Amino acid sequence: MPEGLTVRVRLNANPFNLHPDDLFQMAARINKKRSFLFVSRILGKHIPVDPHKSLLGGAALALLWQRRRAESSSNDGAEIAAREASAYSLEEVCEAIHNDGIAASQLYARLQADKLHVEEPALFIAFAETATALGHAMYDCFAGDTRFLHTTREELVGQEPVLSFEEEHSHATAHRCYAREKSFFAGEESVVLVDDEVTTGNTALNIIRDLQSKHPRRHYVVASLLDWRGAEDRERFARLEKELDITIDTIALIEGEIEVEGGPVERLPQPAPDRRNHDGMKLLTHDASDFFTHLDVSSSDSSGTVSDCPYLEWTGRFGMYEADNASLSEQVAKASAYLANQRLGKRTLCMGTGEFMYVPMRIAAGMGDGVLYQSSTRSPIHVLDQDGYAVRSGFPHTSPDDPGVANFFYNVPAGQYDEIFVFLERAPIGDRVKPLLNALEKSGVPVVHLVVTGTGSNELNASEGEK
Repeated sequence: MPEGLTVRVRLNANPFNLHPDDLFQMAARINKKRSFLFVSRILGKHIPVDPHKSLLGGAALALLWQRRRAESSSNDGAEIAAREASAYSLEEVCEAIHNDGIAASQLYARLQADKLHVEEPALFIAFAETATALGHAMYDCFAGDTRFLHTTREELVGQEPVLSFEEEHSHATAHRCYAREKSFFAGEESVVLVDDEVTTGNTALNIIRDLQSKHPRRHYVVASLLDWRGAEDRERFARLEKELDITIDTIALIEGEIEVEGGPVERLPQPAPDRRNHDGMKLLTHDASDFFTHLDVSSSDSSGTVSDCPYLEWTGRFGMYEADNASLSEQVAKASAYLANQRLGKRTLCMGTGEFMYVPMRIAAGMGDGVLYQSSTRSPIHVLDQDGYAVRSGFPHTSPDDPGVANFFYNVPAGQYDEIFVFLERAPIGDRVKPLLNALEKSGVPVVHLVVTGTGSNELNASEGEK
């Protein structure tokens, strides 16, 4: 960590004997509300990872919840859950997360072929932007009466969010929940809230309070890879349970407490040295929109500029049901097969953008060997090129969707990749993609494939290689 900032971690529960290094590294955050960041090694956000490992992160939470349900109930559904929890060993998943090799892809294929069963309905909600893929991956492990939605920081034109709440410590605090159907949140089923890590639990408590005021139910689950709540935080959970007459269960792979010394790092992320190739960067664009179904929904950026480029239908931003999962898998498989044939090298990085994580992650998982995955982010992180630190290079740029929003991608070492596939959900307006392309050129990667999954009236300047 940078000089003047120390974060001490004490583990209180680690039932699967995971080494903390399997799950996270530490970095300093450019944020006065929270000075540090647990940088996940399996999320596929700031650190490149085998996409199957990221998908198994969601599977680990699914299996953990299935095991908890089996332990806490005595009905027939619990017996089914117990059999499934033993058939798919959570310890086996954790071992695949720990070790490199083909075990992760094989285990994920098994889980997809024979999904876990839910006897009672369940609604899964994942928090943007970091946990959109984690929550989707957890939800996608189940068969039965399930629904999924992820929160968003985007503002849609002509639509009122069904839920809205704050994430106080975040760089972008506002969360919105849109759903095509007004009845999407109605019902009394359990709600599973998915985040990558819980430090205070405020975000979960905020959405529970808002949801309970509009669509009350009795049971909530907060699922995360890491749970760092202290005694006071846990007491606030207990007080809300009593106040609202609900139960809130929490599940995590690792639980502990943290102690922080020192203030926030004030410096902005410093870009890596300019590594432009003398021969320039080869840019190939691929219009992948024909592989996917879309929704005609417009958005407004921070300046009020409206984009009418359609969104993908099955990202989870607008809600989806278990019956929709097969359609998404079929679309992903077709896109993966096409893009696998566009690869020019053996060392490939696939990069999602912002909240658009899960679909690119699934595509990356189907593109063959030698593929790693990560995503761009809004989060400004202090860059420090030294062993053991989580963020060793950074490339700032403005968002292709909103030039008023700073974005970054991290940890692209010199000479690491033959090519990068960058995935945009929607074609950007005009030349708004240029800052991202300039940052990619500075990374020194010789070939960049720009993959756009939704095109409309927004202009896509396609070059050689366009589908």
